[in-house]
Amino acid sequence: MAALVIRGAHVADGTGDPLFVADVAIENGRIAEIGPHLTGERTIEATGLVLAPGFVDMHAHSDLALLTEPAHEAKVTQGVTCEVIGQDGLSYAPVNDETLAQIRQQIAGWNGDPDGFDWNWRSVGQYLDRLDEGIAVNACYLVPQGSVRMLAMGWDDRPATADELARQSQLVAEAMAEGAVGMSSGLTYSPGMYANTAELTELCRIVAALGGYYSPHHRSYGAGALAAYAEMVGVSQESGCPLHLAHATMNFAVNAGRAPELLALLDDAIAHGCDITLDSYPYLPGSTTLAALLPSWASAGGPDAILARLADDDAAERIRHSLESEGSDGCHGVPVEWETIQVAGVRDPALSGRVGLTIAAIAEAERRSPFAVYRDQLLADRLGTAILQHVGHEENVRAIMAHHAHTGGSDGLLTGAKPHPRAWGTFPRYLARYVRELGVLTLPECVAHLTGRPARRLRLARRGLVRTGYHADLVLFDPVAVRDTATFAEPRRRPDGIPYVFVGGTAVVADGTPTGALPGRSLRHTADGTF
Repeated sequence: MAALVIRGAHVADGTGDPLFVADVAIENGRIAEIGPHLTGERTIEATGLVLAPGFVDMHAHSDLALLTEPAHEAKVTQGVTCEVIGQDGLSYAPVNDETLAQIRQQIAGWNGDPDGFDWNWRSVGQYLDRLDEGIAVNACYLVPQGSVRMLAMGWDDRPATADELARQSQLVAEAMAEGAVGMSSGLTYSPGMYANTAELTELCRIVAALGGYYSPHHRSYGAGALAAYAEMVGVSQESGCPLHLAHATMNFAVNAGRAPELLALLDDAIAHGCDITLDSYPYLPGSTTLAALLPSWASAGGPDAILARLADDDAAERIRHSLESEGSDGCHGVPVEWETIQVAGVRDPALSGRVGLTIAAIAEAERRSPFAVYRDQLLADRLGTAILQHVGHEENVRAIMAHHAHTGGSDGLLTGAKPHPRAWGTFPRYLARYVRELGVLTLPECVAHLTGRPARRLRLARRGLVRTGYHADLVLFDPVAVRDTATFAEPRRRPDGIPYVFVGGTAVVADGTPTGALPGRSLRHTADGTF
């Protein structure tokens, strides 16, 4: 007799095949049996509910949240049982004392920078060990190329020397040996953006040889989007490294309706043998830091150098011209539209009155220029401001999510007074809006996008499907009632219609309430590709 039987559920098994009704027995953290009339020491009656593999968040920014709030309410209440962190080329391992201090300041707008926190690791393996002390969900880590470059050669805007490239290659190989599943880049963020195509290709050769994949935030989602995507496809083809395109969107007015061009590019590469997947979030606005809009030349040298340039009137005027007239590479080659830039969170509480307002609105209220507000905000908040950027297009969102290589990723920032609601709502929103309301995906298709397909990309052994012998990472939801409730006004609201979530057979959500259990762990890549 199994410890637990989920009785009479409609099973979406993660393959995309039609639903079927079955009992599912769980024993010792695994799915012990699937069939009719099973018995268990405990039973959950699931008639009318859907049982699916736990959702995989392919693009998460929980690198600190998993440690500061390990019960991880934002994700477990959505049915997420695994997430991929170390995104966008910037995270906290590998580091030394100097680069850790710089990274903490640079991405405080993403993750916060909590007082009194114990930064007791420097390597990838040590960071994963810290996760293993207790987290609610499982986590995979991408070695961040920007952090690697910073460690090997600082913040210089130039090609790497042969010795510097060798050092970066060594750091990537060490990170993979310690458990990273691949490498990420943030090619609109310094210092990773200073790497040329040849440098990225060489690092991807290392990742490919060690069984990982490459997940770039590429050089432009705006004016140069298609060329930026093509560069990443070329890196994959040249290096032989599988490619996973991070938050694959076509944003800004210049790209309205152009998703089919992107998908044609990807389909052609796939037809010629390139291994490509992508992720997206089911919302229009994006989210990042206010400092990310800066031109690349203004970011050279790191946070202190950035602040010095902002404080200098001549350098600030160059920055203004780049942002407003040319379209800086940090703003994806599109002249900034200040009415689309909304403050989502601040480091300095004295600036909290600006949260929820656009730069344009603040400027109008204060009778100043938008750039003056932007400049002063970065200086006063020491680059710690998070923003929403309202530049998305619904037709592109729908076209991309329907693609056969698509997976789901929240790209959710969990800090700030009003973060993007995707941090709390991505996965139920897929099921409510894009399955039940709009029919962009069928329910079995959507579950496959969020479970089996990402598990294959991550090479997770016995995860991502409802199969006998697989890990019991499962979500039970009501297909009629499931919905996101997080909004831009109230972004930290739990979804409806998800009564149970299990990680390794342990309930992290029961009767719709987080249990506080911490059964998750780091899922580490090994040399033979197993976990």
